[in-house]
Amino acid sequence: MKLTGSYEVAAAAEKVWNALTDPVSLSGCIPGCDGLEPVGQDDYTATMTVGVGPVKGTYNAKISMLDKDPNRSFRLVIEGSGNMGFVNGEATITLDEQEGLTTIGVDSDAQIGGPVARVGQRLMESVGRMIMDNFFKCLRESIE
Repeated sequence: MKLTGSYEVAAAAEKVWNALTDPVSLSGCIPGCDGLEPVGQDDYTATMTVGVGPVKGTYNAKISMLDKDPNRSFRLVIEGSGNMGFVNGEATITLDEQEGLTTIGVDSDAQIGGPVARVGQRLMESVGRMIMDNFFKCLRESIE
């Protein structure tokens, strides 16, 4: 499942970067996240409840931030499993600041398996898009 997006924040790239790399900011904006626990430099574990209606599951996830280029980009790798299946994904996050306005670019790809995958690709893409949009809306509101 591929998802891409572009989100604008009325703030400098440094401020956006700080929020995107801060576990407290992240856990407060990830829908269904019970908090991020550091397990190493740029590595975290999290418990998340994700889904819609009867297709909802709790996942234990490992999240890693790699290839960090401060105030410009990083790669996010997520491996999660739970009672409704598994999700493995990777996203490239880019920041582009122009005159105090930062555009966040997201290019992601995820593999989903187990019972959750049986609901269909279209529904999973809708849920993924909703989660991503809600996350960046929350992040923007916390920064601006």
